[in-house]
Amino acid sequence: MRKRAAALLLITVTAAFWTSCAKTSSRYLYAALPAAGQIGVFREDPNSGVLTALTGSPYTAGPGVQKLALHPSNKYLYAANSAESDISLYTIAATTGVLTEVTPRTPTGVSPQFLVMDSSGSFLYAGNIGTENISIYSIASASGVLTEVPGSPFQIGLQPLSMVLAPSGNALYVTGMGAIGYLEVIGLTAGVPSNPQNLITQLAQTGNGPSAMAIDPSGQSLYVANTTDNSISEYAIQSDGTVQALLTSPIGETYSAPVALQVDKSGKYLYAANKGSGNLMGFSIGSDGGLFLLSNSPFLSNAQPISLGSDSGGKYLFVGSLSGHSVQAFFLDTGSGTLTSIGTYGVGDAPTSIVVTN
Repeated sequence: MRKRAAALLLITVTAAFWTSCAKTSSRYLYAALPAAGQIGVFREDPNSGVLTALTGSPYTAGPGVQKLALHPSNKYLYAANSAESDISLYTIAATTGVLTEVTPRTPTGVSPQFLVMDSSGSFLYAGNIGTENISIYSIASASGVLTEVPGSPFQIGLQPLSMVLAPSGNALYVTGMGAIGYLEVIGLTAGVPSNPQNLITQLAQTGNGPSAMAIDPSGQSLYVANTTDNSISEYAIQSDGTVQALLTSPIGETYSAPVALQVDKSGKYLYAANKGSGNLMGFSIGSDGGLFLLSNSPFLSNAQPISLGSDSGGKYLFVGSLSGHSVQAFFLDTGSGTLTSIGTYGVGDAPTSIVVTN
């Protein structure tokens, strides 16, 4: 009897151990589907990365929904509707991930293509390509409602091609094209431009077609994907938010048309989605922010990858495909940076933006 009791105790303790190790709560993935004017919603199994479409997905969204931004509380989702020139606010049901739109929608400049939010969830920034300006909104923590800040929108003099925010919130980075590619640095104080009369703190040259950016979690390095040049520019971020190009910059791409960048949660790896060649390039990130191609890169993806996202656990990478109209899930080996495909999930349209709850 004592042996049997001991065995039962061991089984119980072991089961409790594995239950405590496994994460049982769900995460939710949201994908913007502009041609259909919809948002695809999936439950993500945090232990396997497998996606399951929610009942009723995809949800009807604003026309030309282009970019999504997720509030750090996981309570609100924002969507830039490029064909209607406004922003939608959705509340997120905590236990189901279901979206409910809050009306009316918030007006922006013409054709908002980009949304970024500060880490505290206090400010939302919209890049408007039709009016070449940036709209800035404060976010009510109790409701998620947006209020445009005084002086917004702010003219930037270029049609934005991509936009990211420094983790510290002290600088907004915007790329655009003139005769060459440019990177604009806009200094921020308490969420708004530090000097509205002289908005651009720094104007740096990039490669041609600077259509995507990414910043490492520490806020020390900035990367720009130059789609036309098939290259990635590397910058060190200074304490005031300005940037300094590394001596190795830009890194030439062997494959064609990098259109999306993603730094993993640990800050050890950078991934580039190459629309032209249908694969993902993987790089390790050096101590100075320099990029080093992984030996087993590239990783095959579905045709024409155009968007990237990752989950908060840092174990999974998600890739939106243009020609496949799908989201592909990859397991990310944090020790080597290797990507292994888990599965492909149809969404009926090309996902231009992917976000995942914490």
